[in-house]
Amino acid sequence: MKAIIVTDDKKLVWLESKKPEILDNEVLIKVTATAVNRADVVQKNGLYPPPPGASDILGLECSGVIEAIGGNVKKRKVGERVCALLTGGGYAEYASCPEEQAIPIPRGISLIEAASLPEVYATCWLNLFYEANMKGGDTVLLHAGASGIGTSAIQLCKLFECKTFVTAGTLGKISYCIELGADGGSLRQEKPFEDIKKWAPKGVDIILDPVGGEYFEDNLSVLTMEGRLILIGLMGGSKSQINLGLVLMKRQRIIGSTIRARNSTIKGKVMNDLHEKVWPHFESKKIIPIIHKMMDIKDANQAHSIMENNQNIGKIVLEV
Repeated sequence: MKAIIVTDDKKLVWLESKKPEILDNEVLIKVTATAVNRADVVQKNGLYPPPPGASDILGLECSGVIEAIGGNVKKRKVGERVCALLTGGGYAEYASCPEEQAIPIPRGISLIEAASLPEVYATCWLNLFYEANMKGGDTVLLHAGASGIGTSAIQLCKLFECKTFVTAGTLGKISYCIELGADGGSLRQEKPFEDIKKWAPKGVDIILDPVGGEYFEDNLSVLTMEGRLILIGLMGGSKSQINLGLVLMKRQRIIGSTIRARNSTIKGKVMNDLHEKVWPHFESKKIIPIIHKMMDIKDANQAHSIMENNQNIGKIVLEV
């Protein structure tokens, strides 16, 4: 098969690679499309090695058709159209994963569109519902609101009757987020935390933050009593100061969370929840895939450049 290989000078090249072999509990997917995630960019730059045993090929999600199944696979079938949450290997003609991480695509969503769903919705579901225990009426702050995760979180929060405020880099992105369902937004360059305090004078219940460092103290200042800060990335650096008194007095919770290295049991539970509780809302059009651009897998360098320059709203999909 062919796959994207990262060269020594960090270029992405479509070359021959070894086809994955499946274990008894795994499925082999003939990939139709994959999608770009921030983690792919970080891994390409040598700063995010894959977990032990994972493919070193980029790509944390894919869509396609199951070509083969392991001897212990019970739910998935050869010929089934699925989208899958991967630990790696999506930028390729074939990818493998445990069967519970591959689920049928929502009705009315194309195979190519479906590649944009697994990673962002699994990340949002895990962090908003498992980690933050989000419930109706909560107020949620979403940094990088126009990202794939941000646009997915906006829709999930609206669906489950929670209010959201976003930060983003351009007025156009903020306008898009508000059209999508956010209740307010602020430019990250223009003292957004002052706007957040005006929007939620009593503080926000949940913050989903891929930025880290430079936002950390301000995040705590706008977090309400027993609020939850879910840290999912370090785009703004890994170092910061912390006011422990504030954390103590407000009983705030700071939760670091990634999904990639979680075991297949947790990932399978998340994917099953998505299939049962979220996918029907794609079918009814209450939520929709947000895709910035569909590109050929051979244009992966250009796709990464779009993300590195923060030009995208939603997902960048790569057709194989």
